[in-house]
Amino acid sequence: MSAILVIEQLLNGLQSGIMLFLMAAGLTLVFGVMGLINLAHGSLYMVGAFAAAAASAATGSFFLGLVAALIGAAAAGAIIELTVLRRLYARDHLDQVLATFALILIFSEGTRWVFGSFPLFLDIPDLLSGPVTLPGGIQYPLYRLTLILIGLAVAAGLFWLIARTRVGIRIRAGENDREMIAALGVDIDRLYTFVFALGAALAGLAGALVGAIQSVQVGMGEPVLILAFVVIVIGGIGSIKGALIGALLVGLTDTLGSIFLPQLFRLFMDPAAASQIGASLASMAIYVLMAAVLIWKPTGLFGAKA
Repeated sequence: MSAILVIEQLLNGLQSGIMLFLMAAGLTLVFGVMGLINLAHGSLYMVGAFAAAAASAATGSFFLGLVAALIGAAAAGAIIELTVLRRLYARDHLDQVLATFALILIFSEGTRWVFGSFPLFLDIPDLLSGPVTLPGGIQYPLYRLTLILIGLAVAAGLFWLIARTRVGIRIRAGENDREMIAALGVDIDRLYTFVFALGAALAGLAGALVGAIQSVQVGMGEPVLILAFVVIVIGGIGSIKGALIGALLVGLTDTLGSIFLPQLFRLFMDPAAASQIGASLASMAIYVLMAAVLIWKPTGLFGAKA
C-alpha cells in the first residue's frame, strides 16, 4: 500500500468530514439553542444544491450559484421556522419529529415538481478544475482541496461568531437558560429565527459545494442527515467544537474504512468475499465508533454533563 494512496485517502476523508461539519454545525446549533429535532435539515441541504445548480445554469457563474445556495437555504429555513417550527418549541419531541418529517416529504415533492425527477449537474469552474501538486509530488484535485479550505474558513468564522460577538453570547446563553435571556429583554423569537436561518445556510452551502462532485437530485439530503446525527451524537449535542471533531472522525473513518478494510481482508480471504465483507464492515464502522464514544462518554466528546 503506497504512502501516496494513504495521503490521498486521508485528504478525501478530511474533505468529507469538513462538508459533514457544515451540515452538522447547523443541526447541533438548532437542537442546542432551540431544543428542536429537525429532520428537515437534509432538505435544506438539498435546497442549497438545487438553488446553486439553477442559478449557475442561468448565470453561467458557479460562484453566483454559491451565493444563491446561501440565500435560498437561509430564506427557506427562516420561512419554515416562522410558519411551522415556531409552533413546535413547547411541544413534545415526537410532534417535532412528525412535523419535520412531513416537511421532508413537502420539500422532496415540491422540488420534484419544480425541477423534475432527473438529476442536475453543477460544473466545477475552470479556475478550480484540474489537479494541484502537493509536497511529495502528490496530485490532488484542486476543487476538493478548495472545499477543505472553505470549510475550515467557515468553521473559523463560526467559532468567532459564537465566542466573540454579542450574537454569539446570546446563542450560548440561550443554550443554558432561554427563559432568563428572554427575561433580560432579548427577542428570543428573532434569535431563534437567526439561528435556524444560519444553520440552514450552512447546510445549503454544503449541498452546493458537494453538488459539484456529485449529482444534484431529490432526496440527496437524507443520507447526509443520518451522518450528521451521528456526528452530533459523537461530538456532543450543542457543541460546535464537538461537531467539528466528530465530523472529522466520521469522515476519516468512513473514507478510510471503505478503501482499506477490503484490502485488509484480501490478505487472508478470497478477493470477492473480502470485498463484500470489507464493504459491509466499512458501512458499520462509523456506528461502531459512535457506540464506542457513547460507552466512554455518554454525552459525547464535548457534550454538557447531564
